[in-house]
Amino acid sequence: MGNRVTRDDFEWVYTDQPHTERRREILAKYPEIKKLMGPDPQLKWVVSLMVLTQLVACYLVKDLPWKWVFFWAYAFGGCLNHSMTLAIHDISHNVAFGNKEAKWNRLFGMFANLPIGVPYATSFKKYHVDHHRYLAGDGLDVDVPTAFEGRFFHSPPRKILWLFLQPVFYILRPLYVNPKPFTGLEVINVAVQLAYDLLIYSLWGPKPVFYMIAGSTLAMGIHPISGHFIAEHYMYFKGYDTFSYYGPLNWLTFNVGYHMEHHDFPSIPGSRLPLVKKIAAEYYDHLPYHTSWVCVLWDFIFCDSLGPFARVKRKYKVAKAE
Repeated sequence: MGNRVTRDDFEWVYTDQPHTERRREILAKYPEIKKLMGPDPQLKWVVSLMVLTQLVACYLVKDLPWKWVFFWAYAFGGCLNHSMTLAIHDISHNVAFGNKEAKWNRLFGMFANLPIGVPYATSFKKYHVDHHRYLAGDGLDVDVPTAFEGRFFHSPPRKILWLFLQPVFYILRPLYVNPKPFTGLEVINVAVQLAYDLLIYSLWGPKPVFYMIAGSTLAMGIHPISGHFIAEHYMYFKGYDTFSYYGPLNWLTFNVGYHMEHHDFPSIPGSRLPLVKKIAAEYYDHLPYHTSWVCVLWDFIFCDSLGPFARVKRKYKVAKAE
């Protein structure tokens, strides 16, 4: 339990991210993949049903003992809310209403945000663009941990703590690594979310509000679904900085596990990403992939070659202001 991580720095590389070139090659060979791009007409109905389900759940937990509120927040609400963050991820790529209706995608993201309890959707969109454009970019991609995280969270107990604190780092890291001005849409997102939380509190008391926020927080920590945070870009095989997961939890997470395919084609909705792998199988079948997010978390904690430093990092010749 006391083994320290053997890495003392990130894996610095001096090549461009692989997704741009692979996208070009695949489209040249399989131009029909372009037909998969565009909005997913089912997404808005699935998300609306999830919001309604969590509204009903808030009513059902209002009179439960606190221990059962906590249990259902982790076992049910957390699963649904984490799934909702991944719906917001899809929505951030404008696949709910299409690229021509960016405003409606942003507003729908705020609607999807409601059961999460904390305003999140608009800020996520603002930073997620850089994650794709400047993957692993030093000072640009806020998905990459800081050097402090790499140095401090180096042993199994500390890595467990780091996993529990993932929500905190996802909130604070952008403010340190790549601060950006607060936008008008973010103000609206905050106002809408606070109004919804206050409405739930006034109707049914504090337990439903706790259920929403605790579920979101717990499910982003040590939780089977949260394994995708580590699986997507941590360097389980040297030389690779993006990995896919092919397993049953994709059914609950809008196919976010098809992450190699997603970075190759971010404008294709999650529901169609398996078709990308099927059409262009020779580009994906030979790549390393995960089959269990639980195993990903276990290996991350106890393997001394894995930790916050186990990330590829690049320097891009671009000013932050861009």
